[in-house]
Amino acid sequence: MEFRENQAIYIQIANRFFENILKRKWTSGDKIPSIRDMAVEFEVNPNTTMRTFTYLQDKGIIYNKRGIGYFLADDGFEKTIALKKEQFVEEELPVFFNTMQLLGLTLEDLKVYFKSYAAANV
Repeated sequence: MEFRENQAIYIQIANRFFENILKRKWTSGDKIPSIRDMAVEFEVNPNTTMRTFTYLQDKGIIYNKRGIGYFLADDGFEKTIALKKEQFVEEELPVFFNTMQLLGLTLEDLKVYFKSYAAANV
């Protein structure tokens, strides 16, 4: 995985977890791969992966069964959606709206682009 310099690595790994959850690769109660396995997959220090797991556990998305491993919380999908929506609205939408304004794009323009995008990504 190639990491961006403008965001902490553990957050970028958490975003991959979020993607797996939102794509339903992991569902409520599923066992998550171990810290070591994830460290190998992402080619990072296990301490970095542990930081990701701690972050996700603090958000209530995963939980630990001591001696067994980490699991996706029963409401992990819902919590992931809520967290990602909040991040999108606070971080990405302001930049997006600014770009729209600078380029003179309207909501009607976006509808056309979105329809085209949706048709190509069915």
